[in-house]
Parts: sequence; C-alpha cells; structure tokens
Amino acid sequence: MADAGPIRIAVVGAGIISQSIHIPSIMRAGMTLVSVCDLSPSRVAEVAGRYGIRGVTDPTEIFSDPTVDAVLIATPGSHAELTIAALDAGKHVLAEKPLALNSAEVDRIETARDASGKVLQVGYMKMYDPLSSRARNELAELHDIRLVRVTVAHPRDTPQIQHLRITPPVNDVDATEVARADAYAKAQTEIAIPGASTEFAAYFRNIIHGSVIHETSLLRGLGFELPTAWTAEVFPPLEGAEPSSLLAIGVANDIRFIISWNWLPDYPEYNEEVKVFAANGRLEFHLAKPYVLEERSRLVVQRHLGQERQDTTYTEINETGFLRQLLAFADSIQHGSPVVANLDGVRKDIEVLTAIATAVMKHQP
Repeated sequence: MADAGPIRIAVVGAGIISQSIHIPSIMRAGMTLVSVCDLSPSRVAEVAGRYGIRGVTDPTEIFSDPTVDAVLIATPGSHAELTIAALDAGKHVLAEKPLALNSAEVDRIETARDASGKVLQVGYMKMYDPLSSRARNELAELHDIRLVRVTVAHPRDTPQIQHLRITPPVNDVDATEVARADAYAKAQTEIAIPGASTEFAAYFRNIIHGSVIHETSLLRGLGFELPTAWTAEVFPPLEGAEPSSLLAIGVANDIRFIISWNWLPDYPEYNEEVKVFAANGRLEFHLAKPYVLEERSRLVVQRHLGQERQDTTYTEINETGFLRQLLAFADSIQHGSPVVANLDGVRKDIEVLTAIATAVMKHQP
C-alpha cells in the first residue's frame, strides 16, 4: 500500500553537499524537510534556523522521532552504523556513498534492512543522471566494444564550492565522537585491506571509496560488467594528507577498462567523462559537476557506416541525478518500485574497489 501525503524527511549531516544540493533537491522533490542533524552545534543551528526546522546534534533523536518517515544520511565516511540505526528505528534510508567499506558491514546492513521492511537506497546519483538511461540504450547499439575509459580531473574544494558562499565550518564538534568514528573507520579499513599503510588506508577511505566509487557505480549503471582483477598504481607516492592520482586498468568480457582519477589541486573545476570506443562508433558522456544545482550532463554519440559518420549530441532538462535519485526514493517508498542503487551494487563496488586497492598495494615498493 502506498504511503499517503508528502514524505517527511530528515537530513543527518549538514555539510556542504547537504546545504548546496540535498536540501534544495528535497524541496524540489516535494518532500517535507522536518529536521536536520550535525555534530557541529553552530552548523546545525544555522541550517535549522534557515529553514525553520528542528536541529539536533545526536542522530538518535532523529531516529526516535515519530514525525520522521525517512532519513538522508550524508555524513563523512562509512554510513553503515547510522544506516543500521535508522533502519532499526523503522525509517526509510537514502545513504550517501560509501555505504560500507567491506562486505561484513553490508551483511549487517542487509540483516537490518530485511528486518525493518523499509526502503534502503544508496546515493549513487550518477546512476540517476537524466542522460544515464539514454547512454545505456546507445551503448546497447555498439558492437565489439574495445575500450572504456573514465577520466576525472579533481581539484581542491575551493574551485568547486567558492560560488556557494557557504559559511565556513566552526570546529565545535564533539571530539570524543569524532575519535570514535575515526577508530571505527580504521578498523573497517583493516578488514578490507589488511596491512595497508596509514597513508594508503586513508586514501582507500577518502579517495577510492569517497570518489572513485562514483565511476564504478556509474559504469555498472551503464550496463557494464566490471573486472574483478586490476593492475593499479597511485602517483606520485603518497606522502602526508595530499592525495595522489590513481590509474587502474582491468579487462572483462574482452573489454579494456581504464579508470584515471587525477588529483589536480589547481585545476579550475571538477571534470568527469566516460569514453567508449567500439567497432561501429563511440560514445562520450560528460557528467554534470557536483556542486551546481541545475548543471546538465552532455552525451555525444558517434556512428559510422563506411565513410559516412553521424555525430549526435544529447542534453536533458536542467535537473541533476541528485533530484532524480530523491524522486526514485520516494517512488520506492510510496509505490514499492524496485531500488536501482541497492545492496547488490554495493557488494560489486566493494569487490572492485578492494581489488584496485590490493593491486596498488602490490605495486608499491
């Protein structure tokens, strides 16, 4: 039976992505934002005051609130603990990536989801991009695909978020809770990639599961079966907190996959593209930038027959995958529609990302 009325949703984690994209998208999706939670008292007070809603620093207050139907979890790191707590409290959950860092976490989440009977969706917004369905259909028309290459140019945060003019955060969070969460994340990383150096363990959490996961989930959403064995390296060598670039190469179904994630701190903007090369054409998918509310992706499809070539460029409505994933979440809650960004996909991403990380560790001197 469909739930009646607008979905009453709370946001856990009031950082930049929630303020700039998630909360405005919630409004556009026709949901009712009822409360917000963040470990920072000053940040939660500012965001709650802006929208005239309840603000708390303890997520258990959100989960125990009977006026909350669903939660959007957008805190840093693994979201396993908060997701399980929300499901146990009877809430529908849309959790940002990474949902989990290893399969044991996924097992616990699956148990909680099944026991709750609630909807659990993962924030793989690129799978919901307005052009993703068109791209998948166009890919189905290509034959003898030779190469799939994903290239990301990732700058520092400043070029991406300066236009948002968001108040800089104040360091007023509970240090004890931060330390507890950090210890949990390190323990889950050790389960996933035992023996990793401190620097690479952080890279695994923050870059591979924080950013590269977008590429694996997108490729799956486009219909590709991803390699489970990879060669990979990070360069230059990791040193301190500064990220390094990643190059990963794998083969599946005789298709070569290249994931090139490039840390370019002074690059003026984030850029992400997928290029597919086949015997009868090629496809280029240029993804919308993440911190622009009405940014549009662009899809270019090239076909050829003999010496005749046809290039077609597709754009869509000024909406992003962030809004579309919320609409899909609501449809699953109210009408029982299947969840596309689900736990099966999370398991596949964990397998691929762990294989890439393991390959990097073998390559390192």
